[in-house]
Amino acid sequence: QEKSSCLSAALFGEDCEISRDQLYELLKFAALGKCHSAAQPSWCRIYRQSHLAGVVVIVLPEMSQLHFYQFYLQFRHLRKVFRHRFTLTPSANFLASLYGEGANPKPQNTAQGLTSTSSKSSDLKCDPIFQKYGGKKRGLTSYILTSEELNKYDYPIKGSTRWKGYVCTGCDKQRTDSSPLFGLDCEMCLTAKGNEVTYVSLVDARGQCLLNELVKPQSEVVNYRTSFSGITEEMLLPVKTSLSDIQTRLKKILPRDAVLVGHSLNNDLQALEMIHPSVIDTSLLFARTGNRRFKLKFLARAVLGKEIQCEEMVGHDPAEDARTALELAQFFIEQGPAKVAELNLEMLLKAENLAEVSKKKDALQPQGCRVQQQLNEPPHLSKPCFLECLQVTGQKPLLLGRQELDSSGLCQSNLSTSNKQILQKALEDVPLSTFSIIQFSLGPENISSRLLAELCEKVGSKLTDMLTIYAGPFEENFRLKSVKKKFGKCGPIQCLTVVTETYQPYVCIQYEVLEAAQLAVESLNGAEVAGSCIKVQRPVTAAMLDCDVLIKELELDVENEGVIYVAGLKQSVTEKDLQEEFGQLKDLEMLFLPKDLQSAKHRNCCFLKFQKSQSAVDALEVINGWTLKGSKLRSRHALASGHLWRWIWQMNHSNGKQRGNIFYKKMQQLPDSEQDLKKKVKKLDNHIQKLYRSLQNNTLCVVLFPGVN
Repeated sequence: QEKSSCLSAALFGEDCEISRDQLYELLKFAALGKCHSAAQPSWCRIYRQSHLAGVVVIVLPEMSQLHFYQFYLQFRHLRKVFRHRFTLTPSANFLASLYGEGANPKPQNTAQGLTSTSSKSSDLKCDPIFQKYGGKKRGLTSYILTSEELNKYDYPIKGSTRWKGYVCTGCDKQRTDSSPLFGLDCEMCLTAKGNEVTYVSLVDARGQCLLNELVKPQSEVVNYRTSFSGITEEMLLPVKTSLSDIQTRLKKILPRDAVLVGHSLNNDLQALEMIHPSVIDTSLLFARTGNRRFKLKFLARAVLGKEIQCEEMVGHDPAEDARTALELAQFFIEQGPAKVAELNLEMLLKAENLAEVSKKKDALQPQGCRVQQQLNEPPHLSKPCFLECLQVTGQKPLLLGRQELDSSGLCQSNLSTSNKQILQKALEDVPLSTFSIIQFSLGPENISSRLLAELCEKVGSKLTDMLTIYAGPFEENFRLKSVKKKFGKCGPIQCLTVVTETYQPYVCIQYEVLEAAQLAVESLNGAEVAGSCIKVQRPVTAAMLDCDVLIKELELDVENEGVIYVAGLKQSVTEKDLQEEFGQLKDLEMLFLPKDLQSAKHRNCCFLKFQKSQSAVDALEVINGWTLKGSKLRSRHALASGHLWRWIWQMNHSNGKQRGNIFYKKMQQLPDSEQDLKKKVKKLDNHIQKLYRSLQNNTLCVVLFPGVN
C-alpha cells in the first residue's frame, strides 16, 4: 500500500496470487529503480518510482493467509488501509529469500570494497572502464566498435578476401545516438565444416523477441555441444530452416541504421556468415586490464542483479543471452562509465572466486567437519542481493527484529526483546532509512503444529458454514430439481442434500462463493419454492454467532469497494456477451467471469468492478431484475476478494468432498491459547497502524504473512 498510491495491479482471478520472485521484483524496482538497472515488475507497475520516499517491509513470520482469515475482525486497521492483497505462494527459507538469496561469504570484505571504490575518486580513475571512456556520459555511437577494432577483434569486414561469400545485412545508413539497438545471440554446433549456427535469437530494445529459431546445419554434425548449446539431435530432426533463410529474415527485420549488441558478437556473425558495420560488444564494453574479458553470466549477476545460464538448465538460452547483452549495453549508456566503474567489478569477481574456492574446500572436508563449521558460522547464501546493490548506491537498509536475520553487515541490524520495543525503534529509525525490514513476532509458542491444525479446522469449518444455507420445510413429495433451479440462480452450488432428520424435509445447500449464500438468505427467505413458503437460514454454531458482523465488514472492506456480484447467468453466455451487456454501465472498469479451476468452465456468476463506489450502487439498482438471454439476473455487493475466492475453492476441493455441516453444534469455549492469540493479533494490528501513520507520503509499505510451512 502506498501513501499517495501509485501501484497498479489487477486483483481478480489468478492475478491475486504472486510468487516469491514476483515479490522480489517489486521490492527491487521500488528500492533501486531504472537508474540501477532494476526492471519494472512483470505482474504490476509502479508509477513515478523516483518519487518514492522509501520502502518498508513489515514481516509477521509465524503468520499466514490462514491467520488473516481467522483473525479478520481483529486486523481492523490492516484491512482498512491495505487495499492490495495477494496470496503468496509458499517457499522454503522465506526471509532469506527476501534478501534476494542473501550475501556472499565473507561479505564484510565485499562491502568494504564496494564502499571504498565509490568514495575514493583516485581508485575510480584507475579502473579500466574509466581509463578507456572517461567519466562523462556519452551517446551509444561512442561505444560502437571502430573499423580498426572490428579488424582487431576478428569481426567479418566488407571487402576483405577472408570473408568472401559473407552476406551484408544492408544496414548502411549513418548511425546516430537515436539509432535502434538489437540484441543478437547464436548457439553453434561443431560440424565437418567447423562452427555452424543451430539456433538464432534477435531481440529489440524493449527485450521483445523478433527472431527465435532453430537452424539446420549444412554439414554433418560432429559434436552438438549440448551442455553449452542445449541442442540435441532430436531437436534438429524436424528443422527445415537453412542459414540462407535466416540471413534473408535478418536483412528484412533490421532497419538500415540498426546497431547490433552481443557478447563476443564476432563469433555469432562468423557463424551467421554475415557482415554488419555497427556493433557494441559487451565483452569489450566492460573493459578489463590486458586481454581479459568478463563472462556474460557474471556481468548479468553483478550489474543487472539477475541469474542466467543456471546450472539446472541444459545449455544456454540464446534469447536470454541476447536480452542480457542488450540490457547491459543499455545500462552502460544510461548510467555512463563513471557509475559502471563504481560497481568495482574486479573486486566483486575476486570475492566471488574466493567464495567458490571456499566452497570447494568445504566439499573436500570430512562430513563431520563441514557440519561443525556450518553450526559455528552464520548461514550465508550464494547469490548477491539487492541489499548489496543498495550498498553500492550508498544506502544501508534498516533491519529490526527479535532475532539476527542478516549477518552480512549489509543492514543496520537491531535486536529487540518485544514488539513494543521494535515499534519504538522503528518509529525513530525508519524515517532515516530508504529501505526497512521490520519483523514483529507472535512468539514460538504460537506456531505449534497442533495450534495450526486447530486454526485450519476452525477457519475451514467457519467458511463452510458461511457458504451453507438450510431451506425448508418442504412437503414430503417436493421436487428437489425445482429447489436446485431456484437456488442455483443465486450462484454456483457446490453440493445439495436433503435433511430427513426433521419432521418435514429441509434442503442443505453449500455454495461455492459467499455472495451466493448471502443472496439466497436475503432474497429467498420467506419466498414460495416448490409449493412451500420456506425459511432460509445459515447453520447455528458458536462460530457463526458473529456471521452478520463479519458479512458487514467484508462488504465494507476496501478490497471490495466498487465491486458487485451478478448471478443467474446461463451457461451459454460468453464474456463477449457480458461486455456488450454491461459495457453501457457508467464507470465500469473490469469484468471477471470465474471459471472452475479444474474443468475451466465458467460459473453462472460474474464480478463487476467500478471506478467509483456510487457507480456500483447505481449499477445494482439497474441490474437487479435485468434479463439476459432469457435469464433474470440478481446482484449484490461483493464479499470475497480473488484470493479468498481461490482459498475457498481449494478448501472445497482439497479432499474431494464437502465438510460435514451440523444444524446444531455444541457450544464450545475458545481455548486460552486462542484467546491470548486474539489479544496479541489486536496489539499487532495497532502496532502496524502506528507505524503506517508515521511513514512519509509516497512510501511503499508491504506487510507479509509468510507462514511456517
